[in-house]
Amino acid sequence: MPQTSEIAAPVLAKTSEGKAAEIERLIAGTLEAMGYDIVRVMLSGDRRTRLQIMAERHDGAGMLVEDCARLSRAVSTVLEVEDPIAGSFELEVSSPGLDRPLTRLADFARFSGHEAKLETSLPIDGRRRWRGRLLGVSGENIRLAFNEDEIEVPFRLLAKAKLVLTDDLLAAARVAQDQLQT
Repeated sequence: MPQTSEIAAPVLAKTSEGKAAEIERLIAGTLEAMGYDIVRVMLSGDRRTRLQIMAERHDGAGMLVEDCARLSRAVSTVLEVEDPIAGSFELEVSSPGLDRPLTRLADFARFSGHEAKLETSLPIDGRRRWRGRLLGVSGENIRLAFNEDEIEVPFRLLAKAKLVLTDDLLAAARVAQDQLQT
C-alpha cells in the first residue's frame, strides 16, 4: 500500500464532459508526451460533428500553427485507431486564446489578478453568473472580487468560466511572451 506522501493530489479539472471526456481520455497521454496540456475538448454540431481540442504548451510559449498541425496529426492517428466517433467529423485543434476558458482549478490561481466571467450550475447568494477579478483559490474554491465584495465559488459548482479580454490581460501576455523570447 502506498504511503500518503506518494499519492498525488488529483488535478481538479472540467475540461470535457460526456463523449468528449471519453475522447479526452484517449488522447491525453499522447498530448502530454508531446509537451502539451489539454485545456478543453468539446463535441458540437447537429448535421456535421465538430471535435474541438484546445491545447497549450507545457513550456508556456504561445501555440503556433505548426503546433496545431502537429497535434491534429497525432490526434487523428489515435482517433483512427480507437474510432470513438460514429461517422465523419471535423477536427479543430487550437490555442485557447487570450480570453481562454478556465477549466482547471489551477487556472484560477495562474490567472489571479485578471478579470473573469464565471457561471455556476446552482445559484450562490441568488446568482449564477459572476464577473470580477480573480483572487486565486482557497482549497477547492475559486476566490473572486466583484464590486466591493469577495466571494468563494466552489469549483464543483462551476459550469463554465473564461478570462475577459482587458488591457491588463493583453499587457501581461506581451510581458510573458517577451520573457520567453529572452
